[in-house]
Amino acid sequence: MLKYMLLLVCVMLWVYLLTVLKRAKNGAFYFLAGSAGVFIFLLFMSKPYGIWLFATAMTWSVGLVGHATGFFTTFYFTHVIQVVVDHHISLFVIDYECSGIIESTAFIGLIAFYPIYSIKRRFVLGILGILWFFIANIVRLSMVAIMIYLFGDNVFYLAHAILGRLLFYGLAILLYYLVFTKGQLVNRIFKKIG
Repeated sequence: MLKYMLLLVCVMLWVYLLTVLKRAKNGAFYFLAGSAGVFIFLLFMSKPYGIWLFATAMTWSVGLVGHATGFFTTFYFTHVIQVVVDHHISLFVIDYECSGIIESTAFIGLIAFYPIYSIKRRFVLGILGILWFFIANIVRLSMVAIMIYLFGDNVFYLAHAILGRLLFYGLAILLYYLVFTKGQLVNRIFKKIG
């Protein structure tokens, strides 16, 4: 109960800070404070159910790739990916970091206060961003499992910590570049779509 009271007080202070920054017409600090507040609030509220939901959906989706390739299987209620090669079992767990929830909440926090887009476009871009991170994470985790299947356990660190992250964050940078750097281009695309 105390935790939720503290959260309520923090949210009230955050909203007050946003109103002060808005009245002061300080757009940069308004954006930073607003984005950071949404990010922290979403992370706080995601425990434990949001994390479980993201990890379950991620495990199930990666399992579709495993089923299609036959290289690995997943157990989505326990968030485990299993790779079996020559009677040797490799297991890895999709946890908080691997679920993609941190990157998704960071993107939602940033897009929620990005001033170039209307509220409707921010909402659409937020949904598209979550889907982008979700698919990028599926590709990353599938690549890790496939590399373990093809090259054995000894490539886990290389596949997960180096190549997988390079792939995932490369796709994340592409999304950020398109959404935050090419805002005018995205607005024109939205106008054409309607």
